[in-house]
Amino acid sequence: MHAVRLHTFGPAENLTHEEIPDPHPGPGQIRIAVAAAGVHLLDAALREGHRGPLPELPRLPTIPGREIAGTIDALGDGVDDDQLGRRVVAHLGYAPGGYAELAVTDTDRLHDIPDNLDFATAVAMIGTGRTALGIAQFAEPGPDDIVVVPAAAGGIGTLLVQHAKNAGAYVIGLAGGPGKTARVQANGADLALDYTDPHWPAETRTRLNGRPATIVYDGVGGTIARETVALLGPHGRHLVFGWSAEGITEGRPYTVEGLTESVLGPAMLQRAGGLRALEQRALAEAAHNRLRPALTRYPLAEAAAAHRALEHRGTIGKVVLEP
Repeated sequence: MHAVRLHTFGPAENLTHEEIPDPHPGPGQIRIAVAAAGVHLLDAALREGHRGPLPELPRLPTIPGREIAGTIDALGDGVDDDQLGRRVVAHLGYAPGGYAELAVTDTDRLHDIPDNLDFATAVAMIGTGRTALGIAQFAEPGPDDIVVVPAAAGGIGTLLVQHAKNAGAYVIGLAGGPGKTARVQANGADLALDYTDPHWPAETRTRLNGRPATIVYDGVGGTIARETVALLGPHGRHLVFGWSAEGITEGRPYTVEGLTESVLGPAMLQRAGGLRALEQRALAEAAHNRLRPALTRYPLAEAAAAHRALEHRGTIGKVVLEP
């Protein structure tokens, strides 16, 4: 099979497309002929040698990627023959191996893909979808809320905008550049603003006519976080689930009286029934067309280009590799 491997931690160019022996499933495992593999910012951090929330770095050489969808094409001992041919999606957890034409995983990680979903959409929902719903459960929006979503053109941001709109909230989506803000507007945001324009906070206040924001879903950090938090009123909720821009704002300069700030880590996904419940809910939301992930697709052989684009904010929504 062909796979993308990393032999040395470092830049995206260290990802190489190679031909290697096919993997074989062990007892209780299956093998998936991969049709789509998700790319995550954590993959880029691991590639550089930063383990992030994981307990340790992968052993080299490694095949990155932890989100896959495809068709079961081989079975390990103890797995029923009727599993062959199932369209499935799986999050591999801490075990990498997704950037490949074939991948092995345990049967208890599998979900059937609803008939009306393609493989790339299923991959987006098994990882990014479950994360968006995991974040929202800490501050579920309603019709009286004004929600601000920085990075609203990203994979998680796209789904948070949709989720908040489904709940009846007024949604402000921020993105970098007119192309991305147009996508945010088309995604349903009531107000889409370019955070590279220094006047966006003033424009937001003008459009809100004195009303404060009530929820900020913050995956960016840095200056943008300071500016969005300043829009919150008393008892507003600031949920921090990432800091892709500059790191968590130094000095914690949040001065809004009564502000509730929550910094969310991987443990957030263990609430409300745990990972599988969130995964099942995410797939169901997509199957019923309530959540629709945006996708940027790359051929498997161009994984290095996908990493570079993701790191330089050159993608829309979830990045997916297709063999």
